[in-house]
Amino acid sequence: MSDVAERQVGATGVVLLTLAMGQFVMALDTTVMNTAIATVASDLGTTVTGIQTAITLYTLVMASLMITGGKIGEIIGRKRAFTIGCVVYSCGSLTTALAPNLTVLIIGWSFLEGLGAVLIMPAIVALVASNFGKPERPRAYGLVAAAGAIAAALGPLIGGAFTTYASWRWVFAGEVLIVVVILLLARRVNDTPAAEGVRLDLVGTVLSALGLTLIVMGILLSGSWGFVQPKPNAPEWLGLSPVIWLILGGGVVLALFMAWENRRIARGEGALIDPAMLRNLQLRSGVTSFLFMYLVQAGTFFVVPLFLSVALGLSAIETGVRLLPLSLTLLIFAIGIPKLRPDASPRRVVNAGFVALFTGLVLLVALLEVGAGPEIVTWPLLLAGSGLGAMASQLGSVTVSAVPDEQSGEVGGLQNTGTQLGASIGTALAGAVLISALSASFFAIIHDNPEIPATLESQAQVQLADGVPFVSDADLRAALTAANVPPATIDAVSEANADSQIQGLRAAISILALITLLALVFTRGIPTIQPGTQTKQDSQRAP
Repeated sequence: MSDVAERQVGATGVVLLTLAMGQFVMALDTTVMNTAIATVASDLGTTVTGIQTAITLYTLVMASLMITGGKIGEIIGRKRAFTIGCVVYSCGSLTTALAPNLTVLIIGWSFLEGLGAVLIMPAIVALVASNFGKPERPRAYGLVAAAGAIAAALGPLIGGAFTTYASWRWVFAGEVLIVVVILLLARRVNDTPAAEGVRLDLVGTVLSALGLTLIVMGILLSGSWGFVQPKPNAPEWLGLSPVIWLILGGGVVLALFMAWENRRIARGEGALIDPAMLRNLQLRSGVTSFLFMYLVQAGTFFVVPLFLSVALGLSAIETGVRLLPLSLTLLIFAIGIPKLRPDASPRRVVNAGFVALFTGLVLLVALLEVGAGPEIVTWPLLLAGSGLGAMASQLGSVTVSAVPDEQSGEVGGLQNTGTQLGASIGTALAGAVLISALSASFFAIIHDNPEIPATLESQAQVQLADGVPFVSDADLRAALTAANVPPATIDAVSEANADSQIQGLRAAISILALITLLALVFTRGIPTIQPGTQTKQDSQRAP
């Protein structure tokens, strides 16, 4: 190999490493805190629901502004957008590491890191397209996706280790250092030139962000306000829960957004997204599959750690270790399938992934019962991880290959909107169903228990009208003891809490399983032949 060829290979390796590191940090932040939910809540003086809100807002900021971030990259250049995004993201990570309360955590994590991510993630997709030829892109996208899979896989263990042996704050401090390295390496990345005459569609930005925000916030609040009928002491609009109005309003705003974009395109003006892209069956199927995948993944990563760390009282590191079966199989399948079966049918692999994920969740529901130990999650998580890894190995190249190269930035924004919208809905939905089912079961049990006085039941109905919190048995007993509740009543309430938590967990996981099954309906547009296969064959035939 000549010196020039060696330098080209080396430069390509540095570019791939840079973009993969960017994807690694983005994915790490979505799973690294799940094992530390209870610890972070205690440290900041908030509740599990408060941390759920921060997680949901983080993914919501990304979902609502990801298309806008892709368009900004088109206007100023992808490399510059990537660099600016890294700087903003590192500022958010540092703010989060120093956060004294939930408000500052939300500012640093949910907003600043989210704003940085909306510039970084679409740029990664476009920069892969500009730095690699068509035959090499499927492998490059696969390796970048694998970096994200590695982060998602190692996130719970990394978060658990830092939380147990140091502090969860060091995770975010470490992200600052990683971003500094990325900025140093980014000088080797070839840029895509800024598009001339393109302007940001501010009205479209507001409409898309508002529509998505209304939908996700509606789902987030449904556990405490009720979905259609308002819960006791909850607000109501026209006799119904505000939740249904928020979701319907979000749908109307998104319809207005699409109409506005079509109008701008008809006038020859720049638009955030061309709605015609959504008529591309392959692209639509890929983005929808991404949405369902991340919805179920985020919901699972929220619910299962709660069972391990709160219901069973495991430490953060013990919780991370128990999540390793999912992490390892996710990693193995995400990397192994492209390597061992490079010509596998993407549709068949994605469908098999959803089936494996569904099977794992159903098995987990069957095994969850009062008195069950942490070992019950092993086989369900092995199945769930293999399914998630299989999908991660295919969907990135499926979406990008669906459109010409010049639209890769728009696809990056659309694809990442799908993933982060899915993550937002997954966390919000799982938490809402969990709290709603837990509350209904808890009140039903204490109502039928003669050991619990009617006065205490009435107080609970009033004080917990917004939903019964998901708290550990030790914290519950301590609070009841401090309130001078008799020991027999404490035992009865503790037993009711344990039963109700299992019912809540089973309800949330069941909903995620049903959504996984529904996802199979939307995969018909995924191709049966690997993207890039025809290009490789043509290049091999060429003299």
